[in-house]
Amino acid sequence: MQERNVDVAILGSGSAGLYALGRVKSSGKSFVLINGGELGTTCARVGCMPSKALIQVAEDYHRCRILGRYGVEGHKDLTLDTEEAMGHVQDLRDTFVDRVTGNSTDNMSDEVFIQGYARFLEPHLLEVNDIRIRAEKIIIATGSRPVVPAAWQAFGDRIITTDQIFELEDLPGSMAVIGLGVIGLEIGQSLARLGVEVTGFDQLESIGGLDDPEVAKAAIDIIGRDFPQHLGHAAEISEEADGRLRVTAGDHSVVVETVLASLGRRPNLDNMQIENSGVELDQRGIPPYNRETMQIGNSHIFLAGDVNGERPLLHEAGDEGRIAGHNASSDSIQAFHRKTPLSINFVDPNICHVGKRWSELDPERTAIGEVNLAPVGRALIMGKNKGIIRVYADKKSGKLLGSEMICTKGENLAHLLAWCIEQEMTVGDLLRMPFYHPVIEEALQAALYDLYAKVETKN
Repeated sequence: MQERNVDVAILGSGSAGLYALGRVKSSGKSFVLINGGELGTTCARVGCMPSKALIQVAEDYHRCRILGRYGVEGHKDLTLDTEEAMGHVQDLRDTFVDRVTGNSTDNMSDEVFIQGYARFLEPHLLEVNDIRIRAEKIIIATGSRPVVPAAWQAFGDRIITTDQIFELEDLPGSMAVIGLGVIGLEIGQSLARLGVEVTGFDQLESIGGLDDPEVAKAAIDIIGRDFPQHLGHAAEISEEADGRLRVTAGDHSVVVETVLASLGRRPNLDNMQIENSGVELDQRGIPPYNRETMQIGNSHIFLAGDVNGERPLLHEAGDEGRIAGHNASSDSIQAFHRKTPLSINFVDPNICHVGKRWSELDPERTAIGEVNLAPVGRALIMGKNKGIIRVYADKKSGKLLGSEMICTKGENLAHLLAWCIEQEMTVGDLLRMPFYHPVIEEALQAALYDLYAKVETKN
């Protein structure tokens, strides 16, 4: 059996692995990139990009409902060819995947890129296919996969995840979405707007990962206008005589053709014999690691991207890959400042979290400002004046801490707030910035004025 020696072995050619590769290559260290499964990153292939393509089709088609108020005749007669719509989504998906692979693994030789699943034989020794690789440092960036309960697997292709939904040539007539986090809400709302009879289920009392009770309440009301949601009970699935599936949660039951399982993702750590790596695992089956260095304990192994289960977002995976790549190819370990947390759910209107979450705040030391989108002029003109923005600051200093919101253009407002939090700005600092008229940013301005009145330091 062939055995090779390298300075750094990178497991996984997703976003984190590719960013790690960039740092390792620039260091001049010898390396090998090993990837099991599909190429093209989760984001490009089954995540961020195809979902946004589907969302765009759904949002544009949905606008036909309000065209009558502008005097547009015939809008009620508009129809959608769902096969063509899905073909468009798939064409865009393929373009994004080709761009990723065309700028990375397509241009790598067999010497440095190996397709196959690696497993640990010893702490520094890996085996993939018929090759053994001894590496001084190892970066695990193997990503994650959708969770499907074992009992549901018996229903075959009537249970789908994001791994399958973008492969559909046409859409089912009815679907239950189980799990109303980011993925479940985005796909559920889009399919409902494309004509699928969607019913949502979640065992939590909230949706979209929202902590703030006022924002959660608004989200349930607004998204609930697109499809019904049954919250607070775990869903169970049984088979009907006609082959359809019955989904039951508490007192609610619905019969559907297909179920989208959106129950989260499982780190891809269980097929690499990680017990032979010399690292310990926590109760979740994930090695404890330093999120500022990505190093597992004091070992030679680093963890980056979705595989650590902490911040499953592309920009975070990129940062973690860079950190892991830098430290794996350096003689000493360096800690890096992590950026302000930022997450965006691209439902309509957007659901966003920035900085500290509601559950992380000290109620005694926190001031809260808010604005309802209903009277905001720009939002009213757009026909998108539903939602709420809540912003948090330290009551004494006025320093901005975080925000949760559901509002149109939330993806833009969330970035502005994240940048301001990163710069440690106060509410007063933000209000001294220019605000144009009429723009959605005026809604944020109103929330900040409400917050400014509640902080002690008026600087």
